[in-house]
Amino acid sequence: MRLLGRALNSFELPDETLRRLDCALAHDGSLHSAHHSAGLHRETYRHTWLLADGSALTLWELVHNTAPGSEPQHEVYVDEEELRAAGSRLALPPDTPDFELPVQVQLSPVPTPRHAYVPDASADHARRLLRRAENADRPDADLADRLSTACGHQISQAFGGPGRTGRARIGFSLYEHAFLLRDGAEVSLWEVEHTATPDGRHMCEVYASEDTARRAMERRAAQVSP
Repeated sequence: MRLLGRALNSFELPDETLRRLDCALAHDGSLHSAHHSAGLHRETYRHTWLLADGSALTLWELVHNTAPGSEPQHEVYVDEEELRAAGSRLALPPDTPDFELPVQVQLSPVPTPRHAYVPDASADHARRLLRRAENADRPDADLADRLSTACGHQISQAFGGPGRTGRARIGFSLYEHAFLLRDGAEVSLWEVEHTATPDGRHMCEVYASEDTARRAMERRAAQVSP
């Protein structure tokens, strides 16, 4: 993120703020105020991000130079009060007042996420899920590479409950593992857990689509039917 890369004090931002920014879907930045006098300048910018959970996060950027003609320096703050306190410390002539612009935040339109994603080591979760899949036709390496950029995920059960086939009690469950990628794309893996095995042990299979997963469940059930 360019803002954090150029800000001299970005290391002071709370870890929670940085974690939330990992799942930003859209960004808008606008000039908030400016002060130019005798070769010195001070500008403030408001940066707002739309996050995966539908909330917004705002950071405030201070841009200034310390001497006429010197390179601009950038600082970033989590609230406007901190921004104003930092700006008041700058050595600018008092006879030229700031002008402030109305804050207009216009986020680029983005699709509303289909799920309420949780940023919780989502890329690792995808790797673990694919690693325990026992089916030969599990998702390929290309999809695994895409999932390495996952920044949020949600697990929901699409089907579940034991069924009786012949004398054996067979259990089938279907789970959707939905992932939000850093580019805003949404990808789902479909996990089938079942005991339709010769020894009745639990088996995990993973598919790239719900239809494929449900057909696999039907095949497994047919194999153990009398």
